[in-house]
Amino acid sequence: MSDRKPSPFKTLFDAEVATLIQAADDVYQIRFKNRAANAYLVRGSKRTIMIDVGLSTNYPSLLACLGHLGVTPEMIDMVVLSHEHLDHIGAAYHFHGSAYIAAHRLAANKIMLRDDFSMLRKMFNEPNVPIDIDIWLEEGNLIDLGNFRLNVMYTPGHTSACITLFDQDKGLLFAADTLMPGGVMGGVFGSGSIADYIQSLERLKGLNSKILLSGHGRLSDTPQDDVRIALQRSHALLEDTAQLFDALDARSNFEPIMQSVRDLNKLDD
Repeated sequence: MSDRKPSPFKTLFDAEVATLIQAADDVYQIRFKNRAANAYLVRGSKRTIMIDVGLSTNYPSLLACLGHLGVTPEMIDMVVLSHEHLDHIGAAYHFHGSAYIAAHRLAANKIMLRDDFSMLRKMFNEPNVPIDIDIWLEEGNLIDLGNFRLNVMYTPGHTSACITLFDQDKGLLFAADTLMPGGVMGGVFGSGSIADYIQSLERLKGLNSKILLSGHGRLSDTPQDDVRIALQRSHALLEDTAQLFDALDARSNFEPIMQSVRDLNKLDD
């Protein structure tokens, strides 16, 4: 017999491409069965939001899951994007004109300028459709849904533009790719930093979180264990990269790069 306790989360709808899971009262995870990130629906007493929306190709499945709850796109007031990667934001343009699109200001800048490298467009082969950001978020902003109050936390590391949303009263932690169940790391991409990752995880460790709602994988009711393991792995990764830097003889490799910069600067003289 397994010692693992039964999941406190309820599966409401299971289709070929996506599964709809109730995480808490009026909080739902849409878990796609391909490379798309999880999407979340939060139905507040004053307004309804989605946190991330997955890939554009998954939009029909997203609609099917929302339809199971009696929700149409027109009923969603805001779409909050956790960071700029297209597996999280690809379907956001479908909500233009019906919902406000919000992201941290650094993510908003990359998305609005259509920075394909930062957005990983080639990795996900998404249509090159512009995504407009209506609201630029900052650390300390509050998204008030009435019965939910989501605090915006700036948690860089995975990229320079990641945010986490936290409802202190209910202990709901929407951590996207900053923290995943089992302490799995989302990786450090482009503008990301392992040191920033560690600092962000230290902030999450200090919260009274009860449910982790991450960018990929299952829901977790042990977020304190998850963040502890993620911190251990992050410190180990930092040590590994330091050893790699030494092995590559960073000083001798760094000098040609600096010389190239000096040469480029001479062209402006």
